[in-house]
Amino acid sequence: MATASLIHASCASYNPRLGPSNSRNGAAHGPLGSSASFSNSCSCCSSLNFNSYFGFNNWKHQGLRAHAMSTTTQGNFASSRGILNGKNEPDHLLVLVHGIMASQSDWTYVEAELKRRLGRNFLIYASSCNSYTKTFTGVDGAGKRLADEVMQVVKKTESLKRISFLAHSLGGLFARYAVAVLYSPTALDSGEPVDLSNSKMADSQTACSSRRGTIAGLEPVNFITLATPHLGVRGRKQLPFLFGVPILEKLAAPIAPILVGRTGSQLFLTDGKPNKPPLLLRMASDCEDRQFLSSLGAFRCRILYANVSYDHMVGWRTSSIRRETELVKPPRRSLDGYKHVVDVEFCPPISSDGPHFTQEAVKAKEAAQKEPNMQNTLEYHEIMEDEMICGLQQLGWKKVDVSFHSTFWPFFAHNNIHVKYEWLHNAGTGVVAHVADSLKQQESSSFIAASL
Repeated sequence: MATASLIHASCASYNPRLGPSNSRNGAAHGPLGSSASFSNSCSCCSSLNFNSYFGFNNWKHQGLRAHAMSTTTQGNFASSRGILNGKNEPDHLLVLVHGIMASQSDWTYVEAELKRRLGRNFLIYASSCNSYTKTFTGVDGAGKRLADEVMQVVKKTESLKRISFLAHSLGGLFARYAVAVLYSPTALDSGEPVDLSNSKMADSQTACSSRRGTIAGLEPVNFITLATPHLGVRGRKQLPFLFGVPILEKLAAPIAPILVGRTGSQLFLTDGKPNKPPLLLRMASDCEDRQFLSSLGAFRCRILYANVSYDHMVGWRTSSIRRETELVKPPRRSLDGYKHVVDVEFCPPISSDGPHFTQEAVKAKEAAQKEPNMQNTLEYHEIMEDEMICGLQQLGWKKVDVSFHSTFWPFFAHNNIHVKYEWLHNAGTGVVAHVADSLKQQESSSFIAASL
């Protein structure tokens, strides 16, 4: 059988510039790691990068969190943007995407808190198209529905110019698929002319976004996930509620499609024919299906929030896109002002010629499908995990580690991280505050860029 391979993901048109090298100490760069996150923009925006290093970097000496909160609370960004737009209407769409067997009500606390902290410049929209059992229809099916829903919102709100995503758990994979559906490369990316007669598209053609492409015709800013299984779920504590028990991990893969439909086989990487790459591997590249990597690379900032322990649904490795050897003991002390947020790491892009789906992977997948014993499954997943990491690490990421070890009920970590129910999961309020300030950080850089 001929070797099956994925189309190599090309990142030539997008090369994020991250200030500091990989740092495991977020506090060294301010509570949000400001010196790197502001410079995490496309290299064509030299003026924005200049301000990132020599202007905004001073915020860490003045108290970044207090400055950002007071600025947004006073509505300065909203009113200033209103002057620029001639209107006082929201121009930044923030889409909230829930996880498996959940609904838009999971975002009740987060939505209210973000509205309070971010002001009227943001239109915060909690997705409702994939509620409950609709999450079983596959990442691709749910992703397409999400893309359709986002387009409907964009069409109804003429003032929108920018877009961001905040997703929890499985919703992060839905969002990754949706942005690939909604992605439009611009003239400099595709070599084709872009029709600027569309006013929404024309408004979003800033110096930076014109080189990265658009999402739903808008400038992509933030892509944030909370405890998302980016590498799928598998044995060896990637699905923690199985406690690493071999017999349970052996049974999980064949049972998953019965319990949660196509989504289950996709999460265990056993979907499709043996000679076809699993969906999650294709989603780590630009392939014949979609431009999955380029669409993610279009965002100015990509942030992964991951539970280091006590998450019964999603392991630390898969949610932070790390190899086993890259996991180190996290700090136990929270960052100032953000309880249970223990570390921030900035990971610049790493060149790679992957991912690939080799003949060895084809045989391993076939063995894992026909005889899903521990040995076959482990061998296959190890191959796939490394290939997915090779693909996704071609983009820069900001990785935020969260630890609920000191809470009264640490085993609620998976729902604490996005405060599903405020009365039960309020341990995660510090995480939500960190997310809000990360969003404000990018909002302020957008404001400065628009003013130049």
